[in-house]
Formats: sequence, C-alpha cells, structure tokens
Amino acid sequence: MFRSLIDFVKFLESKKQLVRISEPVRAELELTEIADRVVKNQGPALLFENVIQKDGQKSKFPVLMNMYGSWQRMAWALGVDNVEEIARQIEELLKTQPPSTFLDKLKKLPELIQLASFLPKEVSRGSCQEVVINPPDLSCLPIPKCWPQDGGPYITLGNVITRDPESGVRNVGLYRIQVLGKDKVAMHWQIHKVGSKHYQKYKEIKKPIDVAIFLGGDPVLTYTGSAPLPDAMDEILFAGFLRKKGVEMVKCKTVNLEVPADADFVIEGTIDPTEPLVKEGPFGDHTGYYSLADDYPLLRVTAITHRKEAIFPSTIVGPPPMEDAFIGKATERIFLPLIRTTFPEIVDMHLPVEGAFHNLAIVAIKKQYPGHARKIMHSLWGTGQLMFTKCAIVVDHDVDVQNLKEVTWHLLANLDPKRDILFSEGTTDALDHASPTFAYGSKIGIDGTRKWKDEPGCREWPDVIQMNLEVKQRIDSIWSKLGLK
Repeated sequence: MFRSLIDFVKFLESKKQLVRISEPVRAELELTEIADRVVKNQGPALLFENVIQKDGQKSKFPVLMNMYGSWQRMAWALGVDNVEEIARQIEELLKTQPPSTFLDKLKKLPELIQLASFLPKEVSRGSCQEVVINPPDLSCLPIPKCWPQDGGPYITLGNVITRDPESGVRNVGLYRIQVLGKDKVAMHWQIHKVGSKHYQKYKEIKKPIDVAIFLGGDPVLTYTGSAPLPDAMDEILFAGFLRKKGVEMVKCKTVNLEVPADADFVIEGTIDPTEPLVKEGPFGDHTGYYSLADDYPLLRVTAITHRKEAIFPSTIVGPPPMEDAFIGKATERIFLPLIRTTFPEIVDMHLPVEGAFHNLAIVAIKKQYPGHARKIMHSLWGTGQLMFTKCAIVVDHDVDVQNLKEVTWHLLANLDPKRDILFSEGTTDALDHASPTFAYGSKIGIDGTRKWKDEPGCREWPDVIQMNLEVKQRIDSIWSKLGLK
C-alpha cells in the first residue's frame, strides 16, 4: 500500500526504476515521443520535472508517465511482488463460500471482500483538497496532447466517479477525457461502459449528473478504474481489498460525491443530459489507430483541487506494446480464477498485447468431450468483456498459451480449416473500426485441439513426439560431464 503517488515515486527511485527528467519537454507531442521510445524498450518510469505548456510557460506540476510500464512495477503498484499473488487471494476467497454460477460468483465477490473489512472510510479532510484552483481552470494542469491528429489535450489516467440514480451504487471508470476549454471537457463514455448506462438513466429522469474525476494517489486506485468488475460492485471497495486497507474518502466541494482523500488532483463537474452532445476526438487509441471523432456528453467543471505536492499522472496508448499492456495483463491474471470457477476446464488464457486485448484470446482447455472447444468459444463470447473477442483460439491443456511459438505449432498441426474454423456474429468493441457496423460484427473461433474419433471428419490422431522418461533422466545425470551448456 502507498499513501500517495509521491510515495510510489520514492519507492520506484529506491528500486532504480524511475528517471527524473529536468530537460524542458513540451506537453504537446514531446512527452509522448519520449514515453513511447522508453516503454517500447522496457525502460523505467519517467518523472518530467520541466513540462512546457501550450502557452510556453513551465508547469508547476511534474508529470509521471510509464509508472505501470513493466511487469514488476505493475505488481508493486498493486502492493505485491507478483500479480499472481492477487489471483491466488481471489481463488481462496471464492473457496470460502463457493457460489454456483459465474454471475453468482461475480455477485458474491463484493460480499466476500466486505467480509475482509476493507470498506471505504469517510474522513472530514483530505490532502486532495489542500489547494483549490478558483475559478477552475484546466489550463493550469500539464495535460498532454498525445498524437498529431488528436482532437486536443487528453486526460488519460483520470478515474471518473458517478452514482447510479436508482441504486445509488458508485462506479469508478477509467475513461479518456478531452479538454475543450478552461472549464469544459468531453466525456468519452462508450456505449458498453457503466458511465454510459448512468448517463442514459439520468437522461430519462432529466436530472444533471454529478461527476468527480480523480488522478493519482495510491497507484492501485487507478488500476481499479480499469478492472472489469460487475456493474453493482464498487471499485473503491475492490481497491480496499487489493491494498488490504479501506480507502479514505472525502466529500467533494461542489458535487454530491466522495473521492479518495489522498488523490493528487480532483476535477468536479456536472453533465446536463438534456444538453446537446459535443464532438470528441479523434484520439490515438490503444488499437494503434485513431478512433474517429464522435458525439459525447459535455462536462462543465465546477471545481479543481489538488494536494500541495501534486504529481500529474498520464499515460499514452497507441501501437503496441504500450504501458497499458501491463495493466491489461494484470487483469488477465487477476480475473482468470473467476472465469475458471465457472469453466473449470480452462487451464490458462492469453490475451496477446498485439491483439489489443479484445481482438484475440488463446485458451487452453482440458478437453472432455467432442465439440468441447466450440462450447468454450461460445462461452467466451457470452462472458463479461470477453464478449468483445474477435478471434478465439482453443488448444489443449498441455499447450503453453503464453508461448506463441508453441501455440502456432500445435494450432497449425491440428487444424483442418474447413472443419475447425467457426464464424459467428455478435457484439464488438465500440472502438473496433473494422466492424462493418458500429459495435457489431463477425467473430472467428479456431479449434486447435487434438481431435477425437467421435468428432466429424477425424481419422486416427497421432501422438506428439516425446522422449522416454528414463532416457531423459539418464542424460540428465551425465549432462555435466558432456561439456555442453
């Protein structure tokens, strides 16, 4: 657990995982070019101490980038040495009161975590409100313009808080936010996201939406905004579980919401759902392509607060690999136990970074009956955010899905294209520019498993070549004498 983003910066410095950059660097494009080169070379976190804003003035706030940009830093940000530790903790929680279905398991998770006493705690004061920018002026913040064709500067690590007007359940989502003026931003609430669902509910009752955007604080908080939790689960509660201590929350200045007391920045505002939408984008997205301009809600900023020693966190997305690769892989590992409790035949899953996480899923299963691979394909397409998967590849349990060379060998050796390729249709990611219509398109499933005699069009199936165990043991015993590496 880190009390603040400053604490995490100091920790990374102590581990020689952070570089301070004092050279003047422009917020427009130059931050991106440096961060892009560093992340693709698996380099350190970057603290830019001399950021030049659009007006030519030096920002009084440093900018932190690439803090999640390695498997080790991602684990440290979540308070562990290895992300798999969290997966094991969730697995143990689920074993204590095993529910029956995947949906039940998701519903049970908040209850189990609450039993661990990691509930958020309201406090009267927070360091996030030590300084109030009055009147609110976003131009005071070093908000980068990431790519040449972007529609403007973007807040890329802002956690957006809203409340469901019916249930009162809080949602925290990590959404991109385009700055349109000193006190106006466009909120990129995609159709499948909880923020969009809240927006539609407020639109029906014709009431304004209170919104709070927080940046920084304990780095685990930013991650939880990206986690694929069930709609009814509070991300702040999940953050308490991850950090083994409830998150302290403080009331906002101008809206009826609470924010983490130790955040670095808070941007408060309201959205009037009866107002016309505004143009947002283009934006250089995690797909490696620009997502085109579209219409999204306008948020009017009512307050900006920050801690005295605030650090502005930011990230870039674009042609992979990027920093978000490690955030996505952490999600893959952390939530695999939840998937396996409903589909125990799944041994492992790999969502390659190059597939932007929703374009390709490779799954290893313990095959139990004819057509089992196809059952898993359809199961994935009906499970949470895996519904966005465009290509699902299923292989046998003894294939290491994290090793793409091994996957390619087994897949192509076991594949008859006509027999083993399945086409389907369904929901696609809203950012998928290849789909023929918005958020809907085709999917492909490929059965790369060894075929059973009861499956159509199958002949006798050969074994994989393997050496006898006794021979391997004999050679192991004399290996050091052979003069070989």
